[in-house]
Amino acid sequence: MVALFSARWTQPLQVLQRLLEAPSRIAALGMVFGLVPVMVSAQDAASEVAVIHIGYQRYGSINILKAHATLDARLASQGIKVEWLLFPAGPQLLEGLNAGSIDFGSTGEAPPIFAQAAGVPFVYVGNEPPNPTGEGILVPKGSPIHSVADLKGKQIALNKGSNVHFLLVKALAANGVGYGDVTTAFLKPADGRSAFESGHVDAWAVWDPFYTAARIATGATVLVDGTKLVQNREFFVAQKAFAHDHPELVKILLDEINLADQWALAKPREVSEILAPDVGVDASILEQIARATARGVQPITEQTVADQQAIADSFQALDLIPAHIQVHDATELTEGAKP
Repeated sequence: MVALFSARWTQPLQVLQRLLEAPSRIAALGMVFGLVPVMVSAQDAASEVAVIHIGYQRYGSINILKAHATLDARLASQGIKVEWLLFPAGPQLLEGLNAGSIDFGSTGEAPPIFAQAAGVPFVYVGNEPPNPTGEGILVPKGSPIHSVADLKGKQIALNKGSNVHFLLVKALAANGVGYGDVTTAFLKPADGRSAFESGHVDAWAVWDPFYTAARIATGATVLVDGTKLVQNREFFVAQKAFAHDHPELVKILLDEINLADQWALAKPREVSEILAPDVGVDASILEQIARATARGVQPITEQTVADQQAIADSFQALDLIPAHIQVHDATELTEGAKP
């Protein structure tokens, strides 16, 4: 079985649409690969699903999708209800996917690595453009720490398994500091900020909107951001069985995310004002973040997989994951398939 979105598909969403509009092609694919077709039309397949459970975080593309409020109406016309489940960060969202409480969600670049190493049955189905300036390592205003090298022997707060976990690994390595030369305090964003402001930690690795909000509110110094260190992509992931059985619904989800992305790009102030109460961050700060963030759903490419593989290899070398994984396996709808 080919990957859900192969690099060879230059227009993956359009290709998938053409497949869905031609049941005979799906049947032919089933014959070639020895599979029983799971649908004869998008409408028939959609009718098998009563509820789609979508995981989201305080801020991100799916947060914007929820605010855009078009997905619910589109799926309601097919008799499908959307249930939105809020998670504090990507690692917890992947746990929810593993537990079967969600079918689809978005996360940063590192959580899927830990999830795959733990055997979570998921697939990458798309991503947003890189956003390396959307995360960084902060030190308090007036801190004697002036460089990443100064972090040696210091304590750094971060959410374990999150995108900033890889940022910390890369930043330390680039400055000749071993990962074992710092002490990590694994804290969720709210607890991380409390520890940071109270002086219980020396630095804080965190992502937007918490990153920009804390920098502005506390006058914190940016020790380093992700520029030239990480890609910091937002990924869309789905339960493997859900993606396999309902590719037409995955397509709808990605279509709607892309529409919400375009809305956010066109009306950053409006979107920020709508999101601010739920995010808990001032609309002016969210607007600043929105104007600096590239958006638009992209297919998983070989380069994306290679970037994710580099994260996995780094984590394994540090014994942060128990064994070697092949990221490409999590872009396939059947075990052992090749692109």
